[in-house]
Amino acid sequence: MKFPTPIVVFLIAVPGALYGQKKEVMALQRDVADLQEQVRTLQRTLDEKTTALQVLVQQTLESSNRANTSATVIERAINERLGEQAKNLNAPVANLSAKVEQMSTDFQAVREGIADLTARMGKMQQQIVDLANTVKVMQSPPPPPGGTTSTGPPAGLSSKQLYDNAIRDRNAGNLDLAMQGFNEYLKYFGDTELAPNAQFYIAQIYYDRNDFDNALQSFDVVLEKYPENNKTPDAHYMKGMTLLKMTRRTDAAKEFLTVIQKFPQSEVAAKARAQRRALGLSVPPSRAKTRRE
Repeated sequence: MKFPTPIVVFLIAVPGALYGQKKEVMALQRDVADLQEQVRTLQRTLDEKTTALQVLVQQTLESSNRANTSATVIERAINERLGEQAKNLNAPVANLSAKVEQMSTDFQAVREGIADLTARMGKMQQQIVDLANTVKVMQSPPPPPGGTTSTGPPAGLSSKQLYDNAIRDRNAGNLDLAMQGFNEYLKYFGDTELAPNAQFYIAQIYYDRNDFDNALQSFDVVLEKYPENNKTPDAHYMKGMTLLKMTRRTDAAKEFLTVIQKFPQSEVAAKARAQRRALGLSVPPSRAKTRRE
């Protein structure tokens, strides 16, 4: 039996085509198998690296925890040590503060005691002067008939009473009475501690009245008769002011300079500096520099 030629050709070509397709399928299957093997290899590698990374992370966390624990322990130890040192220092500091406070209290008590003693000595000096004057009055012979003479103060008149009255009259503006009181004080109590003050206030009253000649003479009495007393700086300054009122600028400047040189810490030293500046003169910055000039 004969087949037609096309059929024969088909029958011959089909097995070849099938065989070619089978080879392609097998090759494709091999490629898929290789790809799957590569995927499995990558998966294993990824798993291994992930595991190693997890181990490293775990180790890092453990190291960090240990470091935190160590830092906490060190911080606690430092705080405890500082606390102990603070406790050890508190007691000595408290004792020192208490001692300093006690010393300040003691010094204050000493200053008050000295001030009280000074006041008492001043009162005793006045009482001694009053007593001496009373004795003089008692020992003096009786006045001759028809006249009265007296070398001491009137009976019952104390130095304190006379001085306080003169000060009160001056503060009240009764300058005539004040002048009379200070003159009487100097007459009867010219050798007491307050005598320079009385003489100074006499000069001040002349100055306030613009009687500059008598003021200048009276300030000179303070400086000459009662040197180195508490009114010496004021007397030099007011003498300078008096000379300034009398237009004796050069002499006034010398008095201001004396105040600055000899009494740089006095209250009138700043005023003397201001007066020299107003006169257009230099003001020595220090006592040593002034002496070199």
